[in-house]
Amino acid sequence: MQPFCENVSKILSKYDINIHGLEEKRYTYNFEGGNEFFGAFEQSLITNGQFEAIVKLNKNSSMIQLDFEIKGTVELTCDRSLELFDEPIDVSERYIYKFGDRYEEISDEIEMIPQGTATVNIAQHIYDFICVSLPMKKLHPRFRDEEIDEEGLLLYSTDKETVEEKEQEIDPRWAALNKLRMNN
Repeated sequence: MQPFCENVSKILSKYDINIHGLEEKRYTYNFEGGNEFFGAFEQSLITNGQFEAIVKLNKNSSMIQLDFEIKGTVELTCDRSLELFDEPIDVSERYIYKFGDRYEEISDEIEMIPQGTATVNIAQHIYDFICVSLPMKKLHPRFRDEEIDEEGLLLYSTDKETVEEKEQEIDPRWAALNKLRMNN
């Protein structure tokens, strides 16, 4: 199992940003990833895909702000037909590292890191941003433009006339019980 861990570490280390010694200004980094990137994460949502991420880092004395622009495609399985299809991704997100005295996740978008931290790895952030951008219902593009069959839809109405018609159709044996229910 050791070689697998070393391989994953090697793959994800490509997404390290050396923040030690950076001046207080704006920097731009480009990252690319493919199937081996997605394979490094223990999950089954995405196994194939490719992306390009442009990360703009803005450093000041109290924090580092990262702005992510991620574009590419990932291969998904259609929920309806179980066919594979390519889903385009276009993500814009922000993540902030605040300098402090310990490691602590403050919120989903803010993390505290010690002042002397040398590098931050953004692989998990890229992966999470891609996963969150995917649609809940994964439909092959050919199913997305289908017209909704109105005959197959169930319509519910609470019109007073409809309720009155149904009350007239009630078996007289149940009428007494229905009166008791209406009084409560």
